[in-house]
Amino acid sequence: MFDLVIANGTLVTAEAMFRADVGIREGRIAAWGRGLTGRQTLDAAGKWVLPGAVDEHVHLEMPVGEFASSDDFYSGTVAAACGGTTAIVDFVEARPGERLLDALAARRAKAEGKAVIDYGLHMTLSSADEETLAQVPACIEAGTASFKLYMTYALRLDDGGLLRALAALRAHGGRALVHAENHQAIAYLVAQALAKGRTGPENHPLTRPARMEAEAIHRLLALASVVDAPLVLAHLSCAQGLEEVRRARARGQTVWVETCPQYLLLDEAEYRRPGFEGAKFVMAPPLRTAADRAALWAGLAAGEIQTVATDHCPFFYETQKVRGKDDFSRIPGGAPGIETRLTLLYTHGVRAGRLTPQRWVEICCTEPARRFGLAPRKGTLAVGADADVVIFDPARRVQLSYRTLHQNVDYCPYEGWEVEGYPVTVLSRGEVIVREGEFAGAAGRGRFLPTAPLYKRL
Repeated sequence: MFDLVIANGTLVTAEAMFRADVGIREGRIAAWGRGLTGRQTLDAAGKWVLPGAVDEHVHLEMPVGEFASSDDFYSGTVAAACGGTTAIVDFVEARPGERLLDALAARRAKAEGKAVIDYGLHMTLSSADEETLAQVPACIEAGTASFKLYMTYALRLDDGGLLRALAALRAHGGRALVHAENHQAIAYLVAQALAKGRTGPENHPLTRPARMEAEAIHRLLALASVVDAPLVLAHLSCAQGLEEVRRARARGQTVWVETCPQYLLLDEAEYRRPGFEGAKFVMAPPLRTAADRAALWAGLAAGEIQTVATDHCPFFYETQKVRGKDDFSRIPGGAPGIETRLTLLYTHGVRAGRLTPQRWVEICCTEPARRFGLAPRKGTLAVGADADVVIFDPARRVQLSYRTLHQNVDYCPYEGWEVEGYPVTVLSRGEVIVREGEFAGAAGRGRFLPTAPLYKRL
């Protein structure tokens, strides 16, 4: 007798699709089989049963100057859950001079009492001095085994800092997740645009060209090769960058690639919307061309791109994005997406014939958990894993709108789009937290997820 049985569904894993019941006991998957019985039964006839999705890259309550991204750890994780995501990985950003473990404790305190799904944290390294890098082993021991490195923004490291940070992570088994863009080129191009009176959001993609993203990727991979450091490339947006990855892999380097739904589904035409509307799509890297989109879809299907995350970082259009009305460089960069990833990738990936159902589950659920040390607990329907489970209706049609989504923001990049295939029931550790698309859980039930290092210290 199980605590709960999900009966009559079609299970979809990264490896296979098959008919089976799922038996859950004490918050974990206890068995697969046919004819299982439990104290409670959920009928999944005509539905697909998949592991809860894992979003490896989100920014909730992210401070930007005097304000923060509009989703906090409650609203953001409710939206994630309603979209079929049952685990996220957010970020810690230490203030200058702050100990990394103190920053980690402060970030966890923001999530505690709010998060409704389980969450992990990447540690941002905005300094690579000896004192900071000496704290890396303690961070890994505390369950934060992945580290964000920036090549642009105020948090950026120069080439020397990148090399030192990559060497330290290589020595201790830390994972590097890197935002690769050429900061100096961006600064120059932005200054040139503003000097010529070009202040609108249509200038954003022109000042962050694909060639400069690819250059930064090339330089990053060259530095990583010096110290034999594996790394994850964050939010790849362009074909030229993917070509740099191919060359590095041909040389024998280990590099994993993440992209996002916006780079697969939207392009630079969005910046030419009337008035200030293009500001809704200001993000970094920016949206690229239709040819880049096609290259990313091909790379995803071929296994050259390993995961699709959201880089969810929403800002209110009316009160926050508008701060850049007279200067596009002041528009806060980021867009919402934590709730729509699974359905968009199903509609435009699986239904469109670009992805198999198994590959869809792999890139949204299984591989993100594996890549950031959350497996085998998350991202799988294996016996012994947490019972994070999505009952997904492949025929359900939904029209996307910020008015009906749960993200705390006043627009949706996919406003009015119709999707076919949507989560109807979501379980987290065996507890039903979404019922018929609406949240049914409680604030603060989410737990901190320690992430495992790539390997033991060398």
